[in-house]
Amino acid sequence: MFNHIFQLKGSQPESSSHCYMVETFLNAATFSKDHEGRDKSMSFEDFKSWCTLVPSVKKFLSNLLVPPDPGRPGSKVPKLQYSENIDSSILLLRDEYAWHMGGALSHEELEEWKLLYHSSLNGLSFNTFLGNISNGDEPTVLIIKDREGYIFGGFASQPWERHGDFYGDVKTFLFQLYPKASIFRPTGANSNLQWCAVNFSSETIPNGIGFGGRINHFGMFLSASFDQGHTFSCTTFNSPCLSKTAKICPEVIECWGVVRKGLEQETTDVVKGTVLERFKEDRHMLNLVGIANASE
Repeated sequence: MFNHIFQLKGSQPESSSHCYMVETFLNAATFSKDHEGRDKSMSFEDFKSWCTLVPSVKKFLSNLLVPPDPGRPGSKVPKLQYSENIDSSILLLRDEYAWHMGGALSHEELEEWKLLYHSSLNGLSFNTFLGNISNGDEPTVLIIKDREGYIFGGFASQPWERHGDFYGDVKTFLFQLYPKASIFRPTGANSNLQWCAVNFSSETIPNGIGFGGRINHFGMFLSASFDQGHTFSCTTFNSPCLSKTAKICPEVIECWGVVRKGLEQETTDVVKGTVLERFKEDRHMLNLVGIANASE
């Protein structure tokens, strides 16, 4: 898949970078099927579970019959925009990670992502972070690398604005990028999706930004000091602790703005598109394995 996708994008196929990333994605999979004298492989149930965690795989496979094109669903990688004087080696977001997150996003949200904040460039500052991302209402991709070397974050579908309670919508999700790549979407268990508290004096309203869970026990949380946070398993996204331990000690914090093109059309089509498009992808996948009729 990587060779195909990034060859279309113009990258060199079979590069060491892509080979290195394959292990990261496979780390999210379970291999439970026994073979005498050979390594275990994925069962069909293992594969379905893996596609839930890595929806870009499902999107790619369900559109195999569509003519090859860089914009084909499952093959599209957003263009990452950042200043020419920034050394790309300091960035956490890579093309493979952007493709991974694209599995949970609409086609319009995969055109262009713009770097809004990077702690190495802007400092570990909550106020600077909010100032850099407050110029628009586009979704944002928040990525953290902690001192344990884990890379994870959250997709915020709503702007980061001061609230005294949870807010957000069901397009919000949490993700892991390293040492394994997984996406955790809302389960409907509760509506505790996004959190942004600024300059509250109450101990019951912790200042900072977060996703999921409950107050003081978030799925992911960064305090307003931007030097610590936590991550716990939560039913909001059915997500595990995203790092090695529950305590987060950020080493790098990065935020990208999703430039949504064709937004008016997306808004018009939201009712008829959101569920039906996902259903169409499921139908494609069922056709591939020959069980489409069984689902009717």
